[in-house]
Formats: sequence, structure tokens, C-alpha cells
Amino acid sequence: MNLMIEKWIPTDYLPLELLLTADPSRERVENYITKGQCYLYKKSNEILGVYVLLPKDSEKIEIMNIAVRETHQGSGIGKTLIYDAIRNAANQGYKCLEVGTGNSSVNQLAFYQKCGFRIMSVEFDYFSKHYQEEIVENGIVCRDMIRLGMKL
Repeated sequence: MNLMIEKWIPTDYLPLELLLTADPSRERVENYITKGQCYLYKKSNEILGVYVLLPKDSEKIEIMNIAVRETHQGSGIGKTLIYDAIRNAANQGYKCLEVGTGNSSVNQLAFYQKCGFRIMSVEFDYFSKHYQEEIVENGIVCRDMIRLGMKL
């Protein structure tokens, strides 16, 4: 089993369909992918996971997107990606790593907290303002962005 995480190079294939499972706005994904750092989790050249880091300022960087193929969720890839993002952010000298998720994303909220993130703030009506299509998860309308962070 050949497993590795590697930085995406813009001339390489971008797993857009995988990124869109975590963020349904193609326009937003294409925007931050060009400004951020994208990392791919591969097993024998098959992309099973992805995350994108985007610097916010000289001390803060944010995980803009993190996704694992549905067929491989629950296998530890997500946690591997999070810990790789933490390592990458710290190695680049950032002092804080942030991530945002929807109020309806109950599994993601639990996951991030298990990985050491703490809730920092809520951006009310974020998804209502920034996404044209209504997002519903777990029977809950996704309206608010829950921001989590950790000191590095």
C-alpha cells in the first residue's frame, strides 16, 4: 500500500468533485484553491482525501476545505489530514490554525473538537448570505458558520 500526502501542483489533476463534497460552491472553491495550498492524500495514485490551507494574515491560516471520499470515510484519513494540516501550519510559522463549518454539520463539529480545535465564534447567517442554494444537513438548515481554532 503506497500511502502519501503531497502538495498539489496547479498543472496536476485537481479533484474538484471531492472538494465540492465539502463546499458546494464551485466558484468559491476555484477562488481559494488558486490562493491557497492544496494537499492530496493518495493511496497507489488514487486521491482519497484533500485539504486546502489559506493564509489569513502573517499569524493565522485556515483550513478552507477538507474532504475524504465517501467510500473511505471513518478509516482515519480525515484525522491524518487534520494532523498534517496542523504540522504544515506550524512548520510555516503560523501561530493559529482555524477551520469553519456549518451549524448543521454536527459530525464535523465533533470531529474538529476531538482533534483539538475549540469553538471561537459564530458568524450568523453566513451560509444564507454566501450560498444561493439552501444547505440542509442532518435535517437542519445550515445558516451559521461555526469558527473553531487552535494555537500552534
